[in-house]
Amino acid sequence: MSSRLPATHRALVLTDKSTPLAVKTIPTPTPIHGSAVVEVLSAGVLSYHREIYNGSESHARYSLPTPLVTGMSAIGHIVALGPDATTLQPGQLVFVDCMIRARDDPDTAFLLAIHDSGTPGSQKLARDVWRDGTFAEYVRVPLENCIPLDEKRLCGELKYSVTDLTYMDYLMVPYGGLRDIGLEPGETVVVAPATGGYGGAAVMVAVAMGARVIAMGRNEAELGRLKKVVLSGSPSASIETLKMTGDEMIDAENLKAFGTIDAGIDFTPPQGTSSSHLRSVVRVIRKGGRISLMGLNSNPMVPWSVVSRNISFKGKLMYEREDMIQFVKMLERGRFPRTGDFVETKEFRLEEWEAALDMAAEHMGIGKRVVFSPKLRLDNTSIV
Repeated sequence: MSSRLPATHRALVLTDKSTPLAVKTIPTPTPIHGSAVVEVLSAGVLSYHREIYNGSESHARYSLPTPLVTGMSAIGHIVALGPDATTLQPGQLVFVDCMIRARDDPDTAFLLAIHDSGTPGSQKLARDVWRDGTFAEYVRVPLENCIPLDEKRLCGELKYSVTDLTYMDYLMVPYGGLRDIGLEPGETVVVAPATGGYGGAAVMVAVAMGARVIAMGRNEAELGRLKKVVLSGSPSASIETLKMTGDEMIDAENLKAFGTIDAGIDFTPPQGTSSSHLRSVVRVIRKGGRISLMGLNSNPMVPWSVVSRNISFKGKLMYEREDMIQFVKMLERGRFPRTGDFVETKEFRLEEWEAALDMAAEHMGIGKRVVFSPKLRLDNTSIV
């Protein structure tokens, strides 16, 4: 099942990590069993994509087969399907998930065109089957990595732009963590730090799930902006903000003022691994409370406090397919701010890859996104 595919297409190619990226004309992929070919409309750029692809020592652990087409998650239209597709249709708008899982072993997984994960199974898949990413006009991906989107509802009735829909890959990460610890409507959850990209997204997600949110962070201005955006989109939302002092006991006392705390989610960035905020949350969370660990906090817990109050910790890497499907239902019901209210997207052509990667390293934080629009040419015309 397919529409007409061109013989060639443009893609941002990494020949090897010692060679600069280059936009090249390469053969267009065709569908095989278990796959779809997607015309990429918008593909998100990570803040550290530049370091992954230039061989930086700080990101040397991100091993990849080369040459390959670069990329990550994306939004696009299906243009061709393998013969075993049963529900997906050409022309359908989909979210393309960059987490590729082995069909015979779901525990074997890797991030498309980002990291082969270093196991024999994941390296085989990255090398031999799903090598190329989404910084291209077309990409071939597994059927199960195409999550259908109601284009009429999202882009028509709710007025989302396709480029801003790429912010889904930020929102779905905390959703995976919060759903993993069973966050319930009406519960109080601490999000910390809440002023980064994933922390800010976690606040939006927790509010959409019906929780009362305490957003912790060091930047009071960003906390204020986040609260304003949340309340403008949902005046009945329950959101509190708390400036982190860096003192474990003071922060714990300040948290106590909000009453019972049921849950927490941590997004400690690499530069904040010794932060004490998670210990502060542990001190005040209720007996039987749950904490999702999605960051890099290396500050040890309080062992007896954890044991005596039955506190549970769950590490979570991103999300599961079921999380994505449930998240899309919430998105299509209008549970998140509309375009322009929250998401600030910077859009680039493939040929502007240097500027895009540099911008992604700077344009970080709450609601900020950098994307490639592969169909956009240098003269600002879009190839349909």
